[in-house]
Amino acid sequence: MTMRTEPLRVSLAQINSTVGDISGNAQKIRGYIARARDEGAQLVVFPELALTGYPPEDLLLKTHFVDAAGAALDEIARDCDDIVALVGFPERRDDVYNAAAVLADGGVHAVYRKMFLPNYGVFDENRYFQSGTQSELIELNGIAIGLTICEDIWEPGPPATSEALSGAQVIVNLSASPYHAGKPLEREQMLLQRARDNLAAVVFCNLVGGQDELVFDGQSVVIGPSGEILARAPQFEEALVTCTIDPGQSSALRLRDARHRAAVRRYRERGGEPCPVVARIAIDSEPEQIEGAVAEPLEAEAEIYAALVTGTRDYVEKNGFKRVVLGLSGGIDSALVALIAADALGGVRVTTVVMPSPYSSGETQEDARTIARNLGTQLIEFDIEPLMKGYDAVLAPEFEGQEPDITEENLQARMRGNLVMALSNKFGWLVLTTGNKSEMSVGYATLYGDMAGGFAVLKDVYKGWVYRLVEWRNEREGRELIPASVSERPPSAELRYEQRDDESLPPYDVLDAILLGYIEGDMNAEQLARQGLPPEEVERVIRLVDLAEYKRRQAPPGIRISTRAFGRDRRLPITNHFRDTIRAAAAAS
Repeated sequence: MTMRTEPLRVSLAQINSTVGDISGNAQKIRGYIARARDEGAQLVVFPELALTGYPPEDLLLKTHFVDAAGAALDEIARDCDDIVALVGFPERRDDVYNAAAVLADGGVHAVYRKMFLPNYGVFDENRYFQSGTQSELIELNGIAIGLTICEDIWEPGPPATSEALSGAQVIVNLSASPYHAGKPLEREQMLLQRARDNLAAVVFCNLVGGQDELVFDGQSVVIGPSGEILARAPQFEEALVTCTIDPGQSSALRLRDARHRAAVRRYRERGGEPCPVVARIAIDSEPEQIEGAVAEPLEAEAEIYAALVTGTRDYVEKNGFKRVVLGLSGGIDSALVALIAADALGGVRVTTVVMPSPYSSGETQEDARTIARNLGTQLIEFDIEPLMKGYDAVLAPEFEGQEPDITEENLQARMRGNLVMALSNKFGWLVLTTGNKSEMSVGYATLYGDMAGGFAVLKDVYKGWVYRLVEWRNEREGRELIPASVSERPPSAELRYEQRDDESLPPYDVLDAILLGYIEGDMNAEQLARQGLPPEEVERVIRLVDLAEYKRRQAPPGIRISTRAFGRDRRLPITNHFRDTIRAAAAAS
């Protein structure tokens, strides 16, 4: 294979696909192909399964769904002239494959099939797809380009290595890489290493946007063979980024690096066959050398906040809701949810509901009203004291002689849940719940009360991060959108006089440390105690987490920002007699 040295202009089409909206996604793809052509690109790369959205889940079990995607792909191909487009789609042949179509000259020139199907964490691709069996190259104006899809490039060996050893100067990766905190940096470091190891440019195009619990952060990137960033798309927004790759740089590096020559020799000695070239395409163009835009990655707080805003916005928009509603207590959690909702949709599409009881302090009520004014939301007030008296009267005969307890406290939460659900039913608004991961972990939430709703914005956000995000958002605004008193006040559900969360839970810094170890790290009680955490609190928190599994199963979907989100990642049985205690761990050792 002759190594060409003419420049290659490539565009990354970082789009926000909607699962199941094949016609809408196809229209978007056609538009981005046209934009890339106008920018002089010879190659435009789309994300994994861009045509159907990711993940389509059991839609892939419907043959008519997969066939509709194939028909839409053929229509896109007919409009693809003077440019090559790599488009992710599900291909139906002997089975269904996660595939990348090579579109050019009005047709589908070739199809690459994903070889490594992830089946861990949020991924379940073995349920839907057959694995591809062959590494493949295409030639564009004589430039050798290796094809991969998402997980293929996370593997340190083939297909990327076999393509590079077969002469690929550029390795392209179509991806739908779900976000979790810190993932963008981890992923880019891996891609930098792949470029250096293979002495090939890496072109990575990632999906962006929210899909149910998942968020895709984008940050598509082009990396030169020495590991230099040639272009980077922004996070959490659609973008078309175009840059020029010099394939001659890869050829020159390989001539100077004897390790690559030795690797090719070993590959051949082991019987490795050159990867087939499945398409040879010529584009009549002479691209000028241009530098691509390089967006700066977001800092930790900005990144997580943007993920929450993106997930909320897309869940609301893609499911057709015009407005959201939430209970605004004057506490830190509902304040953050209101902030995120207002940033995602605009305050004019957010209704906040203040529902005081005799136990609600005047300070928290006034803080709630201040937050609503600051964010420009609609404010509704419901006094629940008459409802409390009504429930007391109805239940009095059965509760005679019983002291008030958590039953009456939970009733207040359920009254509030009924009121916001009534607004939802009457006006078609989506109810946002306000519980955080710390509280959901230990069951500090009321079924059919504060858990009642359609979308749980903070479901995967620990309490400590709630404070950090509110502080960051206030600093970014340059004023107190959320009054300082909200952060400074001891947390309380205000379901009885002078109630404080730390009466029934450890301090949140201790609670979060235990939860991080037990949930995120799968550490046992003895390991947590060895870290200096209070042994009695460790055992109590672990017990609460285990007992609350039945509650979490009934919680609404929420945005995943960790690698151990409830529902998508962490799956434990409700009926479960295993108990993790320090004494049990010591006996086992």
